[in-house]
Amino acid sequence: MKEGNKSDRIDARKLAEMLRTNQVKPVYHGEHGVRTLKELGRSYPTITKDVTRVMNRIKAVYRSWAIPCAGTTVYAPRHRTEWLAKIAEPGVRVRAEHLYQQLDSLQPIRLEARHELVRESQKHSAVKLLRQIPSIGPIRAALLVGLLQTPHRFRSKRQLWAYSGFAVETHDSGEYRYVRGKVQRNRERITVRGLNDNHNKDLKSLFKSAAISASTRPGPLRDFYVARVDKGMRPTMARLTLARKIAAISLTMWKKGVSFDPQNLPRQAA
Repeated sequence: MKEGNKSDRIDARKLAEMLRTNQVKPVYHGEHGVRTLKELGRSYPTITKDVTRVMNRIKAVYRSWAIPCAGTTVYAPRHRTEWLAKIAEPGVRVRAEHLYQQLDSLQPIRLEARHELVRESQKHSAVKLLRQIPSIGPIRAALLVGLLQTPHRFRSKRQLWAYSGFAVETHDSGEYRYVRGKVQRNRERITVRGLNDNHNKDLKSLFKSAAISASTRPGPLRDFYVARVDKGMRPTMARLTLARKIAAISLTMWKKGVSFDPQNLPRQAA
């Protein structure tokens, strides 16, 4: 219970009341067959974020001294001595050296985590099936199976959209009003308040990155994106539509065990 007084007796009574009024919602606890893939899918993105964080800190050191560092050579071992020589302050130079040491220790761990994730994903047939979708490579397919575990937990594509943060939320107040003593429904348009906040952030990031990748590479998904833009849709909304389409296609293929068919792309949905 998130509000009000708390104790074992109070919590038990509230839970019993929720159970009596059928307000207890089921929670999916996962399957044991993909537990290893799920844990590896948690490890690899976390280590990748750590590597990115250290790289940003290295760039921040150079930027604090007004040293342009837009190129990737700032991370190359053979160029580090040259870059470190540009820092005049000894203490800052030592700090940069420590960050380089941290980066050197994290990069092999990231590669090992990537290899373990790909190796474990090869045991699951769904990964091979999902890799047929353009912009869904071995890493995204492995993460997708590890995050969702099974497609049968979603009855339709709209449930997957809500879980992925792509469901549109609408708010409406004053739906009915009194007119001459009679209740009439208000005909005004319902206000759209954007996408739902309660979602799986890792899954949303996966589908968004897949949509961005698909919108920039030649293929049927890029054609789908360009067609929406040509009809007057904003590029941001077109990428959102593409991300929802990729999620729906993934659910359909995974549920039915069918291959990706570009000809049925407009009609392919969960």
